[in-house]
Amino acid sequence: MSEVAKFSSGTVKGWLESETSSMFIPVHTKAQKLLDDMNRTLEDIRDISKVLLDNSGKEIEKRNMKTYGRARALNKLARLFLDRMRQIKVPDQVSYASYHEFVQETQKAFLVTEVDVRNWFPRISPFFILDRRKFLTVFEKAKESLKELNAFLTKEYVKTKTLEETFQIIDKFQAFEEQLARFEERRKKTEDEKAIIEKEIAETRQKMADFKSKGSMSQLDQASMEMDALNNEVKHNLQHLQKPFVKLQALTLHGGGSGLTPEELKKLDQYLDNLFEAFATEETDYPFLRQILQKLSRSMLEGKLTLKPDKKRKAEQAIDNIINKNSLASLHQRCVNVALQRSQLSTSAEVEETKRGLLRLQEHLEGLERRRGIVESDENAVSRTISETFKKIQNHKAAIEKNVFDFMGRKIRIE
Repeated sequence: MSEVAKFSSGTVKGWLESETSSMFIPVHTKAQKLLDDMNRTLEDIRDISKVLLDNSGKEIEKRNMKTYGRARALNKLARLFLDRMRQIKVPDQVSYASYHEFVQETQKAFLVTEVDVRNWFPRISPFFILDRRKFLTVFEKAKESLKELNAFLTKEYVKTKTLEETFQIIDKFQAFEEQLARFEERRKKTEDEKAIIEKEIAETRQKMADFKSKGSMSQLDQASMEMDALNNEVKHNLQHLQKPFVKLQALTLHGGGSGLTPEELKKLDQYLDNLFEAFATEETDYPFLRQILQKLSRSMLEGKLTLKPDKKRKAEQAIDNIINKNSLASLHQRCVNVALQRSQLSTSAEVEETKRGLLRLQEHLEGLERRRGIVESDENAVSRTISETFKKIQNHKAAIEKNVFDFMGRKIRIE
């Protein structure tokens, strides 16, 4: 088994050039010489086309009826030849691809020109015979030069096509490696920036936690939690009255004669919208609730408000417990106390200052999180680009190794 030669991306091109210079340089030099010769030949065609253009123009000016039509035809033909030859671009840098494209482009131009000569020169005869002979002499010479170019392309230059393509692949490979290094550096910067932002986010959240743990603020949070617990307790005690309340509200609004006053209806609406606030803002013995329950009970007895038997039984039990057994007295007092405490704490100067501080920190935190989102988006985009570039590097590396083996029969590995 032949030994596998190992190269870095920076050394493989130099090695390949030294190994193939005896073959590649002569072919490349000859390709350049043939292109230079062909460029001069095209210039000769342009020059003789100018002669045809000038001489036919002079003859047109004479207005000689014998030659006028043919002179105009030649003038138009010469201008066509001149424009066509000017459109053929000789490549500045010699490569198999540019050489091949030039040969094809020139072949197409010469083919059309040959058809024009065959169709039009006989019609111009017998006039401008010397000019036409000069053009044909130059054109035939150009066709021979083109044959030489094409023969060289198909027999000699094609042998080094793979080698030339390999040099181009190596250049792209090295360019991709440079890009990868730049992208890796950019990703490192985004990672560092993200780490700084995340550290600041953590510090800001800690400051917010410290603010919330301060005396009055901590008491306010405790009062809020107690209020939530009491709200659930009130809701539990009045759970069997929610549906009857909704029906009583509908009965009142649609003129069913519930007997509720506007103030009682307003309180009923509050019990349906904000149960804790409605209950906590009641006076001692919650008079509004008692009045609402009494009129609810009367509406049920009179058949104005109907419920399913089980729901009716539970509602009547709840009404009895509240009105006759005063089951909510202790709960009501606790609700009043917590609501008062929370209200006092909420309006204290210390809490107001703390809230302003928390608001500033919250706004700063939101700004940091937006910045982190932008950085993460950039980081993800860079990571995708790095992955794509890495795949291109691997593909180019494999192509170089394969081409070297196909061209030279040598196994190499680029590390």
